[in-house]
Amino acid sequence: MHRPALEHLRGDPVMARLIEEIGPPTLGAARQPTFQSIARAIIYQQLSGKAAETILQRFVTLFGKRSGGFPESEEVLSMPPRQLRRAGLSAAKARAISDLARRTRDGLVPTLKQCDELSDAQLLDVFTSIKGVGPWTVEMLLIFNLGRPDVLPHRDLGVRRGFQVAHKLRKLPAPERVAREGKKWAPHRTLAAWYLWRAADGAKEKQKAKPKRKK
Repeated sequence: MHRPALEHLRGDPVMARLIEEIGPPTLGAARQPTFQSIARAIIYQQLSGKAAETILQRFVTLFGKRSGGFPESEEVLSMPPRQLRRAGLSAAKARAISDLARRTRDGLVPTLKQCDELSDAQLLDVFTSIKGVGPWTVEMLLIFNLGRPDVLPHRDLGVRRGFQVAHKLRKLPAPERVAREGKKWAPHRTLAAWYLWRAADGAKEKQKAKPKRKK
């Protein structure tokens, strides 16, 4: 499925090395309802994966859902934002999810089918009009829910760290550099981003595995 993309990315020696080290990609699209996908992305904003997952589980538990479940927009609207904060959400995130639920109820949030008919740029315009939803959140929707093939979240810290690791840089690269140099990966920048995330994860694991110096 990813063969043409891998062949293209191997044209970049740095990316070719990552592909060899990391192995075949496991990237896929979840195809969740757009309300659920965007709400999850809002919860994950500026948090580590572990912290975000804890808050996500507390959030779904507020509505009596089991692990893997998710409330409908109408259920979220029945709960004031201040009560949503019991899950550990910030005030801004609670308001953003409530606004998203309200827009979903009113038919202002595109369904999965409608999303399939819109371009990446159009979806960026639609979703960033929602309170608390910025480019990063939409990029996560495009990559992990809609399976769009040419998305590079160049502002994402993990992508930038992966770029730093792959290019053996002393300092974290500016988002503009990642975006500029990432043009050569088009039209398969989503897969390139996945490999950069894995490179960052690998570097983190190596750091954890290093023996601590005795004082």
